[in-house]
Amino acid sequence: MKYILLMFTLIFGGCSVKNYEHTQAKVIVIKSPKIKFADLGYIRNNEKSIELELFIAGKVIEKININHLVCVREGCMSKGSFNENYLSAFYPSDILQNILLGHVIYGGENILRHANGFEQHISNGHVEIVYTVAPHAIFFKDKKNNILIKIKDMQQRSDNEQ
Repeated sequence: MKYILLMFTLIFGGCSVKNYEHTQAKVIVIKSPKIKFADLGYIRNNEKSIELELFIAGKVIEKININHLVCVREGCMSKGSFNENYLSAFYPSDILQNILLGHVIYGGENILRHANGFEQHISNGHVEIVYTVAPHAIFFKDKKNNILIKIKDMQQRSDNEQ
């Protein structure tokens, strides 16, 4: 009986609702060969996982869950497979979660720190990246792979529109 209960817990525990410590509404722009999005989104995270929820006209159009795997509507895959299918196969496996959280990429390569953030310029035979993190905005652009990710605070958007 103990084993049946343990198996039940393991099988259905993985599908349980996650409790995220942080939830932030953002204006998100993602342009890649497979993803085109520009509207409201939510970034939720805790110590172990991140969820990016994308909305258009108030309806959820995509959820991207990142922990040891990346899960989208089509199913779950490794981070490397996600990069290969949605971004670029030349990216490190943790690049999307680092961008969403405003952390350094490529192990801090070519980092220039500023009073309120940092920027990185990474260029090699496979990527040409400009990555900037400021208190209310994140900007990632890879000219070689035609990938753009912009994330701004909702308040920042309202202030700029006035």
